[in-house]
Amino acid sequence: MRIDLHTHSTASDGTDTPAELVLGAAAGGLDVVALTDHDTTRGHAEAIDALPEGLTLVTGAELSCRLNGISMHVLAYLFDPEEPELLAERELVRDDRVPRAHAMIARLRGLGVPVTWEQVARIAGEGSVGRPHIATALVELGVVDSVSDAFTPEWLADGGRAYVEKHETDPFEAIRLVKAAGGVTVFAHPAAVKRGRTVPESAIAELAAAGLDGIEVDHMDHDPAARARLRGLADELGLLVTGSSDYHGSRKTCVLGEYTTDPEVYGEIIRRATGAFPVPGTGGRRSA
Repeated sequence: MRIDLHTHSTASDGTDTPAELVLGAAAGGLDVVALTDHDTTRGHAEAIDALPEGLTLVTGAELSCRLNGISMHVLAYLFDPEEPELLAERELVRDDRVPRAHAMIARLRGLGVPVTWEQVARIAGEGSVGRPHIATALVELGVVDSVSDAFTPEWLADGGRAYVEKHETDPFEAIRLVKAAGGVTVFAHPAAVKRGRTVPESAIAELAAAGLDGIEVDHMDHDPAARARLRGLADELGLLVTGSSDYHGSRKTCVLGEYTTDPEVYGEIIRRATGAFPVPGTGGRRSA
C-alpha cells in the first residue's frame, strides 16, 4: 500500500480542488490519502463525493499551534468534525486569518511592495487565506522568485519584516481537543528548520507524555540526518512515525506520494481513532 497522510487543497492553501486532489492521488498510484487542510474540514465533502474506486480517504486537518513563541503544526486524523470544542477552536484560528492577512499586506506596502488585499483574496479564492497566498502575490509581483523565497526574515518568515502573529492553539490543548473528538495527533515536520525556529526535543517528549501519537519523519523539509534523529526519538518516546508529501499542488515542488507512511502505522492510526473512519472510494459521483 502507498499511503500519503498530509495534503492540502483549495479549501486552505493548495492549488488543487479537493476533487482534483483525490483524482490525482489515484492517478499517482496512491491507495490512501489524507486531506489535511489548515484548520478546516471544508474540503472533505467534495473529496468524498469525487473519491475514485480503489482510493481510501483519511479525513483530517492541520492545526496551527504555538509553543513558547514557536509556531508548530499538529496533524489531526479521523476526529469528529462536529465536536463542539474542537470546532470552536478551529473557527477561532480560521477567523483570525483575514485580519492577520490585512495586517501583513499593510506591512508589505509600508516596505514598498504594491500588494493589495484584492490580489491576495483572488489567489486565496475560497480557501482559508494565509501566508502562502501572500507569498504567491509576491511571486506575481516579481518581488521573489518562488513561494519558498518569500518565507525569509526579509519577508514572511516568523519574525520577518512583514510577519504578523495570529491566534494559534496551545499544542497541549490541541492534543486534548483532538483526543476528546476521537482523533489521532501527529506533529507535522518537527525539524523543518528552513521554516524558522523549531521546538526542542524536550518539548516533543512533553507532548508525547500528554498524548501525542506520532511525529512526521519522512518529509521534504527533513534531511537524512534529521530523519535518522527523529526516528530514534520516536523509538525512545514510543511515537508512531509517518511519512507524507505535504502536497500543495503547484504552490510547492513536492508531488503526491513523494513520501509515504508504513501500512502498519496507518493501521495503528485507524485502530486508535474513534471519531471517524477512513472512507473507501466507490467510483465518485463527480467528474474532474
